Amino acid sequence: MRILILGAGKMGAFFTDLLSFDHDVAVYDNNPQRMRFLYNARRFASLDEVDDFNPEFVVNAVSLKYTLQVFDDLLPHIQPDCILSDISSVKTGFRDYYEKTGHRYVSSHPMFGPTFANLGNLSHENAIIINEGDYMGRIFIRDIYSRLGLNVKEMSFDEHDDTMGYSLSIPFVSTFVFAAIMKHQDTPGTTFKRHMKIARGVLSEDDTLLREILFNPNTKPKIGAIRDELKKLIQIIDARDEKAMNEYFRHLRNNIES
Repeated sequence: MRILILGAGKMGAFFTDLLSFDHDVAVYDNNPQRMRFLYNARRFASLDEVDDFNPEFVVNAVSLKYTLQVFDDLLPHIQPDCILSDISSVKTGFRDYYEKTGHRYVSSHPMFGPTFANLGNLSHENAIIINEGDYMGRIFIRDIYSRLGLNVKEMSFDEHDDTMGYSLSIPFVSTFVFAAIMKHQDTPGTTFKRHMKIARGVLSEDDTLLREILFNPNTKPKIGAIRDELKKLIQIIDARDEKAMNEYFRHLRNNIES
């Protein structure tokens, strides 16, 4: 299959390496420097070069802010039967966009990311495939993820973004709070060092990704829940209520064990 990958960042390079030995793969990026180490794939610095390549399948791996804009720029250069796909972490508005293009489509979210995951061993990582769109496209993406050993779940666009409100927004916001109030330690303890490692990893992500995760409509209620829990904890601390604190610890342990 002729596959075009949009974007030569971390995930674009990963998918290029993954697919290029079984398919005819081309990569487009408007910054040629980002493609200089790509192997076994064609490199396009202009979308005009896509015309002759005539892709059958497109993997959009650009930053979330530009995902739909790059699709808009690409559409005049592909045939009507070309399948569109994205790997974005937030899907707000994507269903309506895809339907308006008239193209078959498949949307997924490889949740392992390049920051913390061991890309050589993904057996403990997850991926989500949106259960809307083209059936054969979903089969193709599922086969790719299954060969990586990923745990694959299917859900709707709306279910995906609600899930991301928990799995991304809450950890990210908690990390931001830690980073906002922390002071560097000369003799940091183990827990502090672990939190620092997480904070550095999260904050090494692209600002656009972090911003769009926070702007996910499902994020605000989750931040409100964090605020409410902090208020509850402050009240227990102010009252020095040992019984209430023990109950709170029990509640936390039950949450993470369920």
